[in-house]
Amino acid sequence: MVLRFIESSKLPTRWGDFDIHGFEDPFKGKEHIAISMGDVYLDSPLLVRIHSECLTGDALGSLRCDCGEQLHSAMRRIAELGRGAILYLRQEGRGIGLVNKIKAYQLQDLGADTVEANERLGFGADMRDYSVCLPMLKHLGVNRVHLMTNNPRKVEALSALGIDVVKRVSLKTNSNPHNSSYLATKAGKLGHILDDYDEI
Repeated sequence: MVLRFIESSKLPTRWGDFDIHGFEDPFKGKEHIAISMGDVYLDSPLLVRIHSECLTGDALGSLRCDCGEQLHSAMRRIAELGRGAILYLRQEGRGIGLVNKIKAYQLQDLGADTVEANERLGFGADMRDYSVCLPMLKHLGVNRVHLMTNNPRKVEALSALGIDVVKRVSLKTNSNPHNSSYLATKAGKLGHILDDYDEI
């Protein structure tokens, strides 16, 4: 995986002051970012969230998923701890892209679940590639993490890349009438662990 670091700057947010780091994948034409807080170079494991882009949830406040809530919860928890990082990957719709995600939404409106919708469009249930995380973490000087995720596949992916995942930290979110079936599908078909909450 070839990933070019571009630049870093300060990023003040409602949760506190982060640093933002920009990266570019020259082959896929994708840009990814990391945001970090505190001294990420310490030997102790770093609290890390891998977050795939979700424009509808992250920016538009969609209630169809829990993505925006997970992102904001991760930022808040890192700010409370004073140290951590979020890798924000441009992999909309579990890797199928924004317009295809809207097509998948329409199929869900007709009764398909989130996995069935992606598959009816000719995609896998989850097309995301986490290999981009390795050069991002290497740039930050991180090789041991407490990984904030409900998705065991992310733990497996980072471990396969040689990153020491010391602990999985759950991200508890609230269900609502618009995302309850979505959350059930994530647990039932994608193996997400939604019934526990590990304190850091």
